[in-house]
Amino acid sequence: MAEVIKATIEFVLSNFSLSFLVIGLLFALVAMARAPRPLRSHDVIEKLLAWHVFWSIGVCFLYNFVMHGFFGKMSAAFIGWADSPFQFEVATASLGFSVVGFLAAFRSFDLRLAAILGASLFSLGAAAGHIYQMLTQHNFAAGNAGVVFYTDILIPVFGGVLLWLWWRSRGGRPAAVASGRAD
Repeated sequence: MAEVIKATIEFVLSNFSLSFLVIGLLFALVAMARAPRPLRSHDVIEKLLAWHVFWSIGVCFLYNFVMHGFFGKMSAAFIGWADSPFQFEVATASLGFSVVGFLAAFRSFDLRLAAILGASLFSLGAAAGHIYQMLTQHNFAAGNAGVVFYTDILIPVFGGVLLWLWWRSRGGRPAAVASGRAD
C-alpha cells in the first residue's frame, strides 16, 4: 500500500500541470453544485473559466516557479537537461504568469484573456521546444515527452475554448464578470 501511495504522489507532483487542471475542474464542479438554481450555461462556463485560470495558471505557474527557482537541478534532470542559469529565468517568468493568473481568476474577461494568452504562448513555446528536443536530441525524458508535453498543448487549447464559450455566452460583449465570484 505504501508503494501505491508513493507512486500516486510522485505521479501527481511530476505531472503537476495535469493535476492542477483536474483540481480546477473539481473546484468548478463543487462551485456549480453550490450555485443557486437554475444553473444557466453561462454560469457553468464562468465557473469553469474562473477555476481554470486560478489552478491551471495561478497555482500551476507558482508551482513551476518553486520547482525551477528552488529545485532547479532536480527540475532540469526531470526534463532531461543539464542545470543552467536559465532555470532562474523560467522561474521568474512562471512567477509573473502566476501573479497574473491569481489576479485574473475572478475578474473581467479582459484580465482572463491576458492571463490565458500570456501563459498559453509560454506553454506552446515550451511544447515546440519539447518537440525540437525529441527530434534533434532524442530527449524522451518524462518532463520533456510525457504528460507535461501534452498539457503544454491541452491547457492553452482548453483555456481558449473556455474564453470563446464565455464570449459567445455573453453575445460577444466584453462585459466584466457579472457577479465577480465563481463560487
